[in-house]
Amino acid sequence: MHAVEDFIPYHSLEVSEEKMLQVTQDYYEKINKRRSLRDFSDKPVEKEVIENIIKAASCAPSGANKQPWTFCAVSSPEVKKNIRIAAEKEEYEGYHGRMSEEWLDDLKPFGTDWNKPFLETAPWLIVVFKQVYEIDEHGIRHNNYYVNESVGLASGFLLNAIHEAGLVALTHTPSPMNFLAKELKRPANERPYLLIPVGYPTEDAKVPNITRKPLKDIVEWY
Repeated sequence: MHAVEDFIPYHSLEVSEEKMLQVTQDYYEKINKRRSLRDFSDKPVEKEVIENIIKAASCAPSGANKQPWTFCAVSSPEVKKNIRIAAEKEEYEGYHGRMSEEWLDDLKPFGTDWNKPFLETAPWLIVVFKQVYEIDEHGIRHNNYYVNESVGLASGFLLNAIHEAGLVALTHTPSPMNFLAKELKRPANERPYLLIPVGYPTEDAKVPNITRKPLKDIVEWY
């Protein structure tokens, strides 16, 4: 248990009750415009922008404040090419035998296939790794807690920050993803979690005409 002197005062955003309804409505309308995209421009994005986005992601809650995540930001054309080649190999296997017929049928409306040119076109790839355990400076292994939940929350913060910056992203999960750890030379305690291309959309970018579930289908009031 933390000693009392380890605690500091908390200061909220102090949104008045009069403004709260409008603030939440405005936020919903803004985040509702977020879409996953596959049509990326090669227009550059400054490194400092990506730094701020990752810092925002790192503000997510985590089990026992272990912060069990690593964000690998890739802009090297050579590394992006290597990642694309390896990802497409796994994706080809997925579309030609690994995926069930039901899965393939569910993907048909989105027009996806094993070709992933956006992995080279997008100016940045952010590869999210989960730290399944922690290694201290002495090489001693320590437990992390609720790793998947914590890294999932951080990934959500990351996507929100990308959207807030006026950029677009795609949550890409080639399976298996072990090639990412090898390509990026990650330590043994890290496992790839998400591969996220980040950048600007092309001028003619399109997204599937889909809708979100209505509130009545996603909430129960008690």
